[in-house]
Amino acid sequence: MSTDRPSTSSGRAENRAGSTRLPLDYARLKSLRLWFAGVLLFLYAPLFVLIAFSFNDAKRNTVWKGFTTRHYGKALGNDSLMDALTNSLIIAGAATLISLIIGTLAALALWRFRFPLKGAFAAAMSLPIVVPEICLGVAMLIFFNKVGWPQDMAWPFNLSAITIAHVSFCFPFVAMVVRARLDGFNFDQVEAARDLGASDWQALRDVVLPHLKPALLAGGLLAFTLSLDDFVVTFFTSGPDTVTFPIKVYAMVRFSVTPEVNAISTLLIIGTAVLAALALRFRGDELIGETH
Repeated sequence: MSTDRPSTSSGRAENRAGSTRLPLDYARLKSLRLWFAGVLLFLYAPLFVLIAFSFNDAKRNTVWKGFTTRHYGKALGNDSLMDALTNSLIIAGAATLISLIIGTLAALALWRFRFPLKGAFAAAMSLPIVVPEICLGVAMLIFFNKVGWPQDMAWPFNLSAITIAHVSFCFPFVAMVVRARLDGFNFDQVEAARDLGASDWQALRDVVLPHLKPALLAGGLLAFTLSLDDFVVTFFTSGPDTVTFPIKVYAMVRFSVTPEVNAISTLLIIGTAVLAALALRFRGDELIGETH
């Protein structure tokens, strides 16, 4: 009389298969979740402390004395701080626009055309990404001194030197993001547009640029953030009449970190978070549209 029972080898195989953990299953481990929470806490705890102490009812951030919102009104009413913030926003906006144009054209050139020293051109364009900011700032200072760049121009043209310096290290990031997006583009779509009578400019405008919209948005936000937060290069290229927000905050914290500085920094953090959320939402809509 024989009974049906699984063989020993098949039972071991089933045990091995049952004990095999899929890659996404590791996220369910409690230890990894705790590790992930600890990493997030380490990264964002300083920001949470900054935001919390922006509501501190004290002149200094050493002791918590109560909750208040008066520092926000004081910061927004500080004319010198608002002028510095306005300068930073204008510089960041201009640098972002110019970087988008130059970076996109450079990415298209590297993606579409073959020309002598193409590799050297790509390597030279990536130098501002890897060169230390202190070296780039000193180089910009020497450059503007040698060319005799005018310093007494009317506002906002007096911000042109800083804007040029910011474009020099912002556009490679735009080119890198756009170039990565172009790697997934099927050039047959351009050929099909040409077969239908479209010119090179029409094919670029109606076929290539719509495909690049997520990359342009991501590159623009990256360039805007880098320009707005830059301190080292701006320190070497700014003058007494071209104070930006990072330079102003640095001058203020040399004496002490006040809730007023925390308040204006909190507003910038909230604005950056909103822009990032909009970018992610737009990116999600683009991915949904591509799948359909």
